[in-house]
Amino acid sequence: MSIDLNLLESLMSINEKQHLEYVLHLNGFKYPLSDVSIVNSPTPVNSPTTRGGVYFSDTFAYKIKGIIHDLSIVPLLSKTMLGPNTEFGEIKITTQVADHDKKTISLFTNLTNSVQSSSKIELNMILVKLESD
Repeated sequence: MSIDLNLLESLMSINEKQHLEYVLHLNGFKYPLSDVSIVNSPTPVNSPTTRGGVYFSDTFAYKIKGIIHDLSIVPLLSKTMLGPNTEFGEIKITTQVADHDKKTISLFTNLTNSVQSSSKIELNMILVKLESD
């Protein structure tokens, strides 16, 4: 896992104090992601596990929640979710942080589950990689 913890903790701190705009990128489309929260929380295992022979789970993971109000994303999500799929795609989320210049931070996640209502979809994801420009 390639996560710069200093950058991530800085992003988490900024995210708590001010509104950042997040964009979810999937199959060439961009979707605004609102009400984003990033937390470090325990996973429901008490030791690393193997899943399908290749998937290892740490006992803690950085989890990201967000809401999308564009329901046209629903068909695209099924190919990205962990679980019954043997191949799952990463979801890229970007945001900009105002330092001395605007820095773009890209978060690469795996979708763990989604909850759909008539007007929105709540996504629950696990952070797998973090990059900044």
